[in-house]
Amino acid sequence: MKRLALAGLALALSIGAASAQTVDLGTLIPTGGASATARIVQMAAVLTVLSLAPGLLIMVTSFTRFTVALSFLRSGLGLQSTPANMVLISLALFMTFFVMAPTFDKAWRNGLQPLMDNTISQEQAYVAITEPFRAFMLSQVREKDIALFEDLSKGSFEIKDRSQVDLRILIPAFMISELRRGFEIGFLIVLPFLVIDMIVAALTMSMGMMMLPPSVISLPVKILFFVLVDGWNLLVGSLVRSVS
Repeated sequence: MKRLALAGLALALSIGAASAQTVDLGTLIPTGGASATARIVQMAAVLTVLSLAPGLLIMVTSFTRFTVALSFLRSGLGLQSTPANMVLISLALFMTFFVMAPTFDKAWRNGLQPLMDNTISQEQAYVAITEPFRAFMLSQVREKDIALFEDLSKGSFEIKDRSQVDLRILIPAFMISELRRGFEIGFLIVLPFLVIDMIVAALTMSMGMMMLPPSVISLPVKILFFVLVDGWNLLVGSLVRSVS
């Protein structure tokens, strides 16, 4: 009986101690209506940015150029699903991280890390984070594309200093510039494969093999040609050098 009483007393004490430990929600959100509202708005903004992170990666980096060029390569070889989309996207991502590493480092050192250490304000952090990406996009964008969106804006975004062009003009101009360069590189990739297709088609026609699809012969020839010239090394090296 004494043991049961002692066990019941210990259980009661543990329940009392647990009930005494209450969670103070006030520590999560600062006191005051304005501060609480600001914290909620900040949390909503962070969640929005995280949800748009894949789109931001495409918009402000060289990822678009790489994916377009790799897609043209697969089409030029005449392969439908090899390499797989996951392989091409992964290769394009790692190439993007390699090319954008200096930009990411500047954004982290000058903006994000000081913001996390509470040494700069959010406005200063925004400027410090976006400035490296702005410099990168300005080094790759065409002046013609910026002028296009300036005209479309009808004076809504006045640009006094070209180095401080509004991101709402710079980002779409940079994207169409990257698409153009991607298609230019894709044309150069597809051209030798097109020549091989034409040669094989002419040979099969001259030999009277009308019912034989030229792709049956040209496909292994194109793959062998791509391997012999060390195509992956040449292509990846050329794509990276086209950005740097």
